[in-house]
Amino acid sequence: MIVVGGEALVDLVPEDPVPPPQLAPLAPRLGGGPYNVAIALARMGSPTSFLSRISRDRFGQALLEHLRECGVDVSLVQRGEEPTTLAVVAPEPDGSARYSFYTDGTADRLVADPGPQDARVGALSLGTLSLVLEPGATTYERMLLRESARGVFVALDPNVRGDLIADPAAYRRRFESWLPHVGLLKLSVEDARWLAADGESDPVSQARHWAELGPAAVVLTRGSDGISVLTPDGARVDVAGRRSEVVDTIGAGDTVQAALLHWLDRHDALDAAAVAELTAEDWRAALDFAATAAAITCSRPGADPPSAAELGAA
Repeated sequence: MIVVGGEALVDLVPEDPVPPPQLAPLAPRLGGGPYNVAIALARMGSPTSFLSRISRDRFGQALLEHLRECGVDVSLVQRGEEPTTLAVVAPEPDGSARYSFYTDGTADRLVADPGPQDARVGALSLGTLSLVLEPGATTYERMLLRESARGVFVALDPNVRGDLIADPAAYRRRFESWLPHVGLLKLSVEDARWLAADGESDPVSQARHWAELGPAAVVLTRGSDGISVLTPDGARVDVAGRRSEVVDTIGAGDTVQAALLHWLDRHDALDAAAVAELTAEDWRAALDFAATAAAITCSRPGADPPSAAELGAA
């Protein structure tokens, strides 16, 4: 079982482009980085449980029902009267997206620690807003440290949203403090540049540095240029991006995170020692699988990750 912890929110996405100063109608789409990871894992066929606090409002009910429909275990989901977090999406011409978040007093910030996970849980995946917004960030951090100490494989995707980080220097220090407890770190080149503080450091060099601080592997997504993995012994494996007709990139990075965890799960490699033993050929297969899954997500609107049937055998 893979437990995915973090926010569930609603993306408000423009339906059709209109000339300024007009505003396009906004269509609600279910999302949130961890939520997307949980949905993608379940669709791919990995037993998955989602941990969050979800609102009792109409958005929250839709989020919960979609988890159930996709086969995600919701026994760890908490409910609250607080509203659902909203993200207004502004698509860019290249298919990327900018986000404006509405997070004050929302349900997912108030998640409670469920306590130690049972023996069925082999991995814990965390990231995005849930590791930034308090008091939930401290709750998830406590889980990260405790479950790692208990031998649970921890996967981290910071998925940086810089506008919501009030003290960047403090967050960067906190991020590096997590790395000795992380088995797999996945981040984008944009994340790497932001976390490097100067915005100009080479993302690959930064990834090598972080690989030396604890993770068994650091995976770097490079948009259409593909995906790379760097390991503490200095090895690097690259795969090219997969061609697709890009509608938007919403959920692409989350799909990569899920695909990597699914591949490791299916190959009995959900622990740091097993990840450290993966060969270059193994990594090429894992990254190819992740790149293929992400390309499918990019080919349709919103965070709509592929199913096992669409991906074929892992």
